[in-house]
Amino acid sequence: MPQWQGKSKGNKLGYRIFVYVIRYLGVKPAYFLLRFVAGYYFVTSWSSSRHIYAYFRKRLHYGRFSSLLKIYSNYYVFGQTLLDKVIVMAGIENKFTYHFDGEENLRDIVKGGRGGILISGHVGNWEAAGHLLKRLNTRVNVVMFDGEHERIKQYLEQVTGGHNFNVIVIKNDISHVYAIGQALQNNELICLHADRFLPGNKTQLLSFLGEDALFPLGPFQLSAGFKVPVSIVFAFKESSTHYHFFGSKLFERGEAESKQEFTSKLMTAFRDELEQKVNLYPIQWFNYYNFWEK
Repeated sequence: MPQWQGKSKGNKLGYRIFVYVIRYLGVKPAYFLLRFVAGYYFVTSWSSSRHIYAYFRKRLHYGRFSSLLKIYSNYYVFGQTLLDKVIVMAGIENKFTYHFDGEENLRDIVKGGRGGILISGHVGNWEAAGHLLKRLNTRVNVVMFDGEHERIKQYLEQVTGGHNFNVIVIKNDISHVYAIGQALQNNELICLHADRFLPGNKTQLLSFLGEDALFPLGPFQLSAGFKVPVSIVFAFKESSTHYHFFGSKLFERGEAESKQEFTSKLMTAFRDELEQKVNLYPIQWFNYYNFWEK
């Protein structure tokens, strides 16, 4: 079973330093400083680097030397996406541009008046582009594990003014399910990440990049149960200042379609979309554990 524990790396001092550099020196100096931070993680974080190496070497079939170089690139781009997230959410002046592919599908959800679900994964930078979805004139709710250390989360909220969308935290008492239902009744959007799970969650094996991997059942069963339109969405960094957003066609559970049938169909569609995007943007895969360990 993949040993992801729902927590993110980083510390409050690191965030504070980068926010200071961004505010007073600009984005480019912050990116320059990030090169050294990425080098530090490249050298010291073998526990995560070995899984990223296996991803490039075994799943994408890069050469040994190329796979090592890609580990550094992965850390560097991941750091960029974290900085970009803070820049956008804090309203810091920037030159970011965006291309929205499939925005009309999300607008169709809003027009339908029943709310809808957006399924994504830990690739690219959903939060930076998701912040821009406020132009859809509806609230976006992101469902997530509350894995960040409390001090870091509080500091980022001070810097950014809090999320410009609502966060629904997954809890053992399933209160998050009721919060999701209420948001859908208000014609709001729900974003679920569907490529990670904690021990004890229900999963299903799917072939992914040539080998079986475990995917969480929860996001797909939830989508099937609420019977609202679903779109598979991603946002990827294509240059230092440009993001590309993708929103798939809409999936809706038919009257004669069982919950299990729709769940299976949606899981396969998500797997296919994720596989395609990972091949297009290979260094923007940010799952730092053995995704294929069963």
